[in-house]
Amino acid sequence: LDYSLGLNDYIVPASNLTVHVGDPALFACAFQSTEEKRMIKVDWMFSSKENAKNDYVLYYYANLSVSVGRFLNRVSLVGDSSRSDGSLLLQDVREADQGTYTCEIRLEMESRVFKKEVVLHVLPEEPRELMAYVGDSTRMGCVFKSTEEKHVTKLEWVFSPGEHAKKETVLHYYQELNMPVGHPQNWGHFRNRVNLVGDISRNDGSIVLQGVEESDGGNYTCSIHLGNVEFKKTILLRVILKEPRTSMTPAALIPDVLGSNQLVIIVGIVCGTILLLAALILTMKRTHRNKSSEDPTTLVKNLENTQKVTPEKNIYTSINTREVLEEEESTGKSEATYMTMHPVWPPVRSVNCIKKKEEAGNVKPKISGTWADMCLRQHGGDSAADPDLAGGRYPSRHTCELGGC
Repeated sequence: LDYSLGLNDYIVPASNLTVHVGDPALFACAFQSTEEKRMIKVDWMFSSKENAKNDYVLYYYANLSVSVGRFLNRVSLVGDSSRSDGSLLLQDVREADQGTYTCEIRLEMESRVFKKEVVLHVLPEEPRELMAYVGDSTRMGCVFKSTEEKHVTKLEWVFSPGEHAKKETVLHYYQELNMPVGHPQNWGHFRNRVNLVGDISRNDGSIVLQGVEESDGGNYTCSIHLGNVEFKKTILLRVILKEPRTSMTPAALIPDVLGSNQLVIIVGIVCGTILLLAALILTMKRTHRNKSSEDPTTLVKNLENTQKVTPEKNIYTSINTREVLEEEESTGKSEATYMTMHPVWPPVRSVNCIKKKEEAGNVKPKISGTWADMCLRQHGGDSAADPDLAGGRYPSRHTCELGGC
């Protein structure tokens, strides 16, 4: 080790260690010297950014180690005291454990103190439950984190289908053989299906289980041994059956298409419908407003032009009233005859023209019962004076001009 000599201490450069919540952490702290001196005292202290004051984690004196405070029953000395090794094992790492750990070792017949710092970084917990489909492969991680590389003396994976079920060995690794060894029985459940993929030199005992079967569901426990130090981790594997592939109709595929986005799709449809209705209502209001805002004068002019192009035609019907009167006198009965007429009366000048002809001494013909005769009766004229009036015709231009007769 590299030491820096202080005024009264031996100081070792700080180490960094990163672990996940729930995993153990091994802090190495050993004083190597050519002189064989017995370790008489070890102190482990902790400080963080939130609390710069050093809190005791564990102290060792006269072959007795005591854990303190919130580290009670979670820390222990795992080093060989006869070799001045005061390494510390922290179990079940928590997020609040992130900070700086300081180790101080005092040797017999030595005034100087050996010091070493370890900076611990804590990551979120790794999943302890895995899911795999039948026929797929799945990886199960198992890493023992330490500040120094220690040789793995033993690695073992054990499977149990239930809490109280019989355990079955999945894989063995022994340092003497320097190779992984599967289940000794060739007919074992995991025969030729488990491979060691971790780097043993870095305390990584991860494995891959291939060709997952339905009966593989259960608990898998990994045990890594670093001398007299043991690390254990349990993973629960859940096996999912693959659904048979069948022809799916579009209606049956709708739920799969929606999936977890079903709520988002429904909200989008509702919002789109509301916006469409709002746009339609706004368009109708604008159209109605434009129609109601047209100039009344323009409307009147358009109406007059229409009347000029297609003048109104009036149909008049003549009724022979004399025959009706003679029939009433012969029978002695009289009936009242009602007529509703909406005539367009001739201009006043035409009527004056008729009167002037009467004054000139024109002979009055017999009343023929036409509209012209009725007109002359009301104005004191006679239809015989004008051939156009005789027979009920409307006065023509050659009979009466606009200026007079």
